[in-house]
Amino acid sequence: MSRRRFTLAAALLAAGCAAPHQGTGRPNDPIVLTLLSHYASGELKAALQGPVDEWNATHDRVKVRTKAVEFNDLLTTFMVRQAAGQGADILQPYCLWNGQLVRAGVLRPAPPEDAAEITRGYGAAAAGSASVGGKVYGYPTEAQTYALYYNKRLLRESGVTHPPRTWRELEDTAYRTTRRDRYGNTLVQGFGLSTYDESTTVGQTLALLNAAGGTFVSGDGRRTAIDSAAGRAVLDLERRLVSSGASEPGVNVYKAFQSGQVAMVISAGWWTGSLKAQMGDAYRDVAVAPVPVPELGAKPATLATGFMLGVNASSQHPREAWEFLRWLNTDRVGVGKGATVTRMSALQVSVGSLTGRADDMRTLLGKGGDPNLRPFLDALGYAVPEPNVPGAQQAKSLLRKNVEALWTGQQSVDESLRTIRRQVDREVSRSW
Repeated sequence: MSRRRFTLAAALLAAGCAAPHQGTGRPNDPIVLTLLSHYASGELKAALQGPVDEWNATHDRVKVRTKAVEFNDLLTTFMVRQAAGQGADILQPYCLWNGQLVRAGVLRPAPPEDAAEITRGYGAAAAGSASVGGKVYGYPTEAQTYALYYNKRLLRESGVTHPPRTWRELEDTAYRTTRRDRYGNTLVQGFGLSTYDESTTVGQTLALLNAAGGTFVSGDGRRTAIDSAAGRAVLDLERRLVSSGASEPGVNVYKAFQSGQVAMVISAGWWTGSLKAQMGDAYRDVAVAPVPVPELGAKPATLATGFMLGVNASSQHPREAWEFLRWLNTDRVGVGKGATVTRMSALQVSVGSLTGRADDMRTLLGKGGDPNLRPFLDALGYAVPEPNVPGAQQAKSLLRKNVEALWTGQQSVDESLRTIRRQVDREVSRSW
């Protein structure tokens, strides 16, 4: 455990783990459920608090209290509180961690009626992300698919009439939109590969890998599958983009794209709301298209990630916790003209995100929503869920390390594939 994580753990154990009042459920002493998430500030915090306040105002026997930490501290907080016997009743984990949390005895399987609703009511990628070993463990909340963001103005000024559909078109468009000054300094990157954070580096790579028909981890979860023809093709493509100067991985792509210094980048749908809020009038230049495939006619595919709400295995009130989750994720509220959606779907769209309930999303986006969200909605039908085996977080970190070594010229494609296979195989096999 890093020094920062150790400090956080010590603080939680010393000061943050006093047992909350849980109540009896009698009229004058309601049960109090705690919900721990990463919705710690801003519009996310307010969006979640709205339905929680509604529940508390209409339910006397069971109340819900929200707690939040920043995302980077979320997994550590789950594990530390659980070890101290002070885990929250309701948890909102990143689905990548589900295998680890199940193995550690943190998550409780969904009751049969909830598992059936989740399997029936959500897209396969969202339901798969919320499942481990064939068992469903929670209601999917945010459902993030990956697609190609592009700047229409930069493509148009370079003579490109449509977003790339194939990898050949992607490379051609990246080269054509790259701009340098007379001293060779890059003014515009054609394609924004970025080492800014783990999700950016790995998300782009896995979206392209899935589009090529490949996978990161084998179906049984016991070995990596990236050392394949599809994996080699992806790393070759990325190496060419960097070598040609069309991509500069050291640049913060989130800032560079907003300022018109990146023509294209693959990212998740959550970014749409941020771009719209931060770019102002310049947002009119932003459009979204599906992740390009190697050849025309190839079956589309991309990456799906997400979060879910589940119940702690050690909660003293699991029945009440599932009752609240059922209300939040299945009860429907009116949105005008007779249309209804779940509270969670309305919550996510209000902050520029999606859920895995495609029908809800079509209803909400059809009522004046941002059209740039539609490619992400369409991708719910063909996206591949991020592997969530017990060693998934470490495997993702190892993939990032080796991809970045390739981008910076420290490793060849062959060396990267061999190292990823050796390191990830060791990690996921040890984790079972």
